[in-house]
Amino acid sequence: MTEAELKKHLDAAEESPRQLAVAVSGLPEKTLRCKPSPDKWCIWEILGHLADMEILYAYRLRQMLADRDPVIAPIDQDAWAKNLGYLESSPPELVALYGLNRHANVRLLRQLKAEDLQKSARHPEVDHRVTVADYVEMMSKHGPNHLEQIERLKKEAIKK
Repeated sequence: MTEAELKKHLDAAEESPRQLAVAVSGLPEKTLRCKPSPDKWCIWEILGHLADMEILYAYRLRQMLADRDPVIAPIDQDAWAKNLGYLESSPPELVALYGLNRHANVRLLRQLKAEDLQKSARHPEVDHRVTVADYVEMMSKHGPNHLEQIERLKKEAIKK
């Protein structure tokens, strides 16, 4: 990953919480809870997922940067959404948690040296090593992917 690519990814990652906050600000509870189907997430659950994934990114990045030969623990994101009380936290709290943790992660990543981007961990879910650079790219795309999902759900909620 070049320095320019790193900057582009980190700028996108840093912007994501603001975009998300704008997208969900003022939405009625009915819209936040509207599910396209029983096995799909509502906007509220997506907010919980984003907040939790940012904590997970923080931990995994720190494992790769500080530990020797780390192994990433797999997770079941649907089980997290079901069992971790996403709907018990307020949407503004989840947005704030996502934003605060994303800010801390981006701040850490902006301080790295080029060689730090190649530090890695074994990831059993994908059966190969993943690097800090992989996570930087993943983080830059994660928020926008869910933002698109949120916009679709907002439109579906209007139809119901």
